[in-house]
Amino acid sequence: MRYIPHTETEVVEMLRVVGKKSVDDLFDSIPENLRLKEKLHLSPAASEIDLMKHMQKQATKNVSDAQSFLGAGAYRHHVPAAVNSLAMRAEFITPYTPYQPELSQGTLQTIFEYQTMITRLFGMDISNASHYDGSTATAEAALIATKITKRNKIIVADTLHPEYIETIKTILSPSEISIALVGHTDNGTIDREELAKLAKHDVACLIVGYPNFFGIIDDLRDLAETIHKAEGLFITSTPEPMSLGLIEAPGNLSADIACAEGQSFGGGLNFGGPYLGIFTVKEKYLRSMPGRVVGETVDTDGAKSYVLTFSTREQHIRREKATSNICSNQALCATRAAIYLSLIGKEGLTNLAKINYERSEYAKDVFRRSGFGIHFKGHTFNEFVVDLGKSAEEVVLKLLKKGFFGGVALGKWFPDYKNCMLVCVTEENSKKDIDKYVSTLTKIINE
Repeated sequence: MRYIPHTETEVVEMLRVVGKKSVDDLFDSIPENLRLKEKLHLSPAASEIDLMKHMQKQATKNVSDAQSFLGAGAYRHHVPAAVNSLAMRAEFITPYTPYQPELSQGTLQTIFEYQTMITRLFGMDISNASHYDGSTATAEAALIATKITKRNKIIVADTLHPEYIETIKTILSPSEISIALVGHTDNGTIDREELAKLAKHDVACLIVGYPNFFGIIDDLRDLAETIHKAEGLFITSTPEPMSLGLIEAPGNLSADIACAEGQSFGGGLNFGGPYLGIFTVKEKYLRSMPGRVVGETVDTDGAKSYVLTFSTREQHIRREKATSNICSNQALCATRAAIYLSLIGKEGLTNLAKINYERSEYAKDVFRRSGFGIHFKGHTFNEFVVDLGKSAEEVVLKLLKKGFFGGVALGKWFPDYKNCMLVCVTEENSKKDIDKYVSTLTKIINE
């Protein structure tokens, strides 16, 4: 943002309007012990040339050229140049709520096309456009389930992304909703026997990762059957929707609500955001779904047009009738996703998913030939767990010094897996990159 200076007179007037005596009074909400007591130690005034040189020197301290094998909810995919070129057009820069359809047909059609592609990809009836991110979309799905079923207990697979679980706990914490975690087997799949004991008629829903946090593609059919017998909702959460170019859509596996993180669809990593919350439902749950839905219709002249059909957030309707109070909808990210998906197309998405799958399977073979164990059996997409035989946290740091973002140490969330590392391979990692990475890792382990 550009800097806008203010005169002393202007500052005094603004403080008078907001009812404050000084600028410091604006920060009363910050606890005293967290406030900076002294002035910032800024460098002496410098010319623009010297300042740019200083900033470039500071930037070189960042590790920007390391080969990345990180995943765990944030995936490094190639973003075609056309996505940035189209998404940065002035018409799309701030595509927020299109209150006036007669002036917003382009934005509304873009949202409609996004919804259409997402529902087809997920095998669902309705998609909103859009949600904050994958974790909050999943938490909102849990809230919907409790309202629909009028029950205050949910079951969450412990193989769901750990940070998604924490988000669910945070958003549900003011309520009386209880959360039961169902464990996983030695194969990384949901423990069916434990689930059967938990899935009683007081449960609102079951939430599972698809694929799960370990990259495993669990068979969902019997899970859906188990929770539906208890008259609860079946909810899937997909941190890597690129997988849906290859595996069965959640809607075809009896999901009632299917959520996802859409960052892989042209979003980039962007140092952690903004991301895109994908939220889809079966038609009978449309009026319970948070967010907005764009519909296609005709105008008074019979011409095709687009309108905001449903918008159930609290800034549009009375608070007590709102389905959500999350107002950030990430419409620009949804626009990028629509552009990305339209550019690569249905066959392109399938081919790209195959490349990701084949590269990760190649990496597994290289790890095995080098003496490493793949911790879980079964099919995975993009990422998998490698058993290192020693502290994964220490190995990750050593890999970074060698120029690799080697993976995610799992001990932070799963103490029993402190020697395990979650490794992700995408189309950005060539076979040559994989060979070099595993060779470097082998040397570190044998030191």
